[in-house]
Amino acid sequence: MQDIEKLQELIDKSNKIVFFGGAGVSTESGIPDFRSQDGLYNQKYKYPPEEIISHTFFVHKTEEFYEFYKDRMLYLDAKPNITHKALAKLEEKGKLLAIVTQNIDGLHQLAGSKKVFELHGSVLRNYCTKCRKFYDVNFIKNSVGVPKCSCGGIVKPDVVLYEEGLDEDVIVGSIKAIENADLLIIAGTSLVVQPAASLINYYRGKDIVLINKSETFADSRASLCFHDSLGSVFEKLNI
Repeated sequence: MQDIEKLQELIDKSNKIVFFGGAGVSTESGIPDFRSQDGLYNQKYKYPPEEIISHTFFVHKTEEFYEFYKDRMLYLDAKPNITHKALAKLEEKGKLLAIVTQNIDGLHQLAGSKKVFELHGSVLRNYCTKCRKFYDVNFIKNSVGVPKCSCGGIVKPDVVLYEEGLDEDVIVGSIKAIENADLLIIAGTSLVVQPAASLINYYRGKDIVLINKSETFADSRASLCFHDSLGSVFEKLNI
């Protein structure tokens, strides 16, 4: 309980909190992560999931990419959980500067958060690779086979696949937010995906809070470390 009280204290005195989150933020909304025991990487597919969600696979085996994508990457019934809602409240109170997320589910915005840097894009946005016309997620979900634009081009999710670079504006915005933070909360991420994980190195403040079920390389840098689910931490906070 002492650690929760300390975390409450840190949140209460901070006015420029940045939350850096990964898949563990959304698992309590029923969206599976990648690397845990029940994650996508430990399930059996014809091809390894990390190969399926690569740029090369998308280009050369487009139909099989979409079979996997529609089946395993779209969770349109998922609702924001206690963590998403608490962060939206902190932003509303003027205490949260930004959320930097590796998630592509749009749940932070659904909870009411406005300043969200989506490092890996969003399943909610999709565009034609030929004419750049935008389509919503239901267009992808309800398509048969490879989703095609009215111009005949392939409609691609606005998500960063393996072998693709991150959006420059999103990186710059994320770095600026992290540099200006007076408290960095890192949560629900194993910090193994690069270049996303390296962004935490731009933090100049004193306190880092880490919430993750397993250990990470940043544990030793953290003022507070919780090896627990996010929900069990955030439910004890007064936000």
